[in-house]
Amino acid sequence: MLARLQSLANHPLRVALLLGLTAQLLFTFHITFPAKLMFDEVHYVPAAQALLDMSTPRNAEHPLVGKELIAFGMLLFGDNPWGWRLIPSLFGSATVVGAFAFLWLLLGRVRPAVIGAFLLMLNQLLYMQARIAMLDVFLGAFILWALVVFLWAAQSPPGKVRARWILGSALLGLAVGVKWAAIPYVALAGLAFLVIRFRHRQYWPGLGTLPGLTLMGGASIAVYCLTFLPAFFFDRNAVTLAGFIPFQREMYALQTQVLAHHTYQSQWWSWPLMLRPIWYFYEFYQGAQRGVLFVGNPVIMWGGLIAVIACLMAWLNERAMRPLAVALLWIASLAIYIVIPKSLGFYYYYHLSGIFLCLTIAVAFHHFDRDKGRGLEEWFTAGSLLAFLYFYPIISAWPLSAGDSFSFWMWFPSWL
Repeated sequence: MLARLQSLANHPLRVALLLGLTAQLLFTFHITFPAKLMFDEVHYVPAAQALLDMSTPRNAEHPLVGKELIAFGMLLFGDNPWGWRLIPSLFGSATVVGAFAFLWLLLGRVRPAVIGAFLLMLNQLLYMQARIAMLDVFLGAFILWALVVFLWAAQSPPGKVRARWILGSALLGLAVGVKWAAIPYVALAGLAFLVIRFRHRQYWPGLGTLPGLTLMGGASIAVYCLTFLPAFFFDRNAVTLAGFIPFQREMYALQTQVLAHHTYQSQWWSWPLMLRPIWYFYEFYQGAQRGVLFVGNPVIMWGGLIAVIACLMAWLNERAMRPLAVALLWIASLAIYIVIPKSLGFYYYYHLSGIFLCLTIAVAFHHFDRDKGRGLEEWFTAGSLLAFLYFYPIISAWPLSAGDSFSFWMWFPSWL
């Protein structure tokens, strides 16, 4: 048995495929409950249907990529829960595989990559975003895979660097085409390229610094613009070449407008502490009380904060660059919401930070417990699994016993 596991570890592609299949089974099971629109699906599913009908732009405050992907699912499977949610679930599974690929490329070992991927499956935020027709699961997948491809390009022979660099830049353009919240990541990717190139010129061989930045900007902008092509064919209020830039200004105005108070609004500093989860759904439905509470896995979300501190200490004490890199990813993903001009914030904005937190935990364990055989990573993952199972009824719309059953999971008054 151990020999077979060791053999599997020598084939990272097989491991990645197994992780993706496991994630897809987890995300797909019971995905049709509730078989009605919940939370922000009321915005994005009608907008996707408008794309299928080519009627008129809807949900104009966001670009089109996420809604195009939801529309593609509806085209394949119809205007029903499978059509709304299957494509998001596939992107959720792709995010899990992306976490494995990122950690494998960063650390060169399968074990921490598997740990990070499993933690991401269990962090609960990805689980719920992969089972609802919203935009954030697409945003996270494109950004993570852009980082994977850039890291892949950094380790590539000179003849393959440019094509992979352009691919990573295109993925960033698709991320911006999902939500403008990805724009800071393009800037951060460019800044990281400059810093790494200044310190380690052996990465991205054959790609000059200025050409690299030019390609990143040019490819991401070109792909972003191409994603608006369907908007030119709406029956009403179609976008024109002359109106393309004004349409961008209209999106900016809609995104920065001052909105009325929302029951589930929260501040960026509260997200790591999980002070204000969101009820995506809670009502009596199909013979039982059911709920979907968007709340993170406490073991991962709070344990991950310790991992961030540990990774920063690894850099301060040892100048360990890989722990610093993943810790800065988490810090930057949270810090951008200090400057993004949004009048309201919501806990689901923490989805990307939750991804990076899982990477940070895996890197911290790898750095401090590597080759010591204590199995701390496995114990932590087991604890995360137990917490996931504890919360599972209230994150999956599983039948509950009564209308006040939710109180069993309400750890703090602010969770009500």
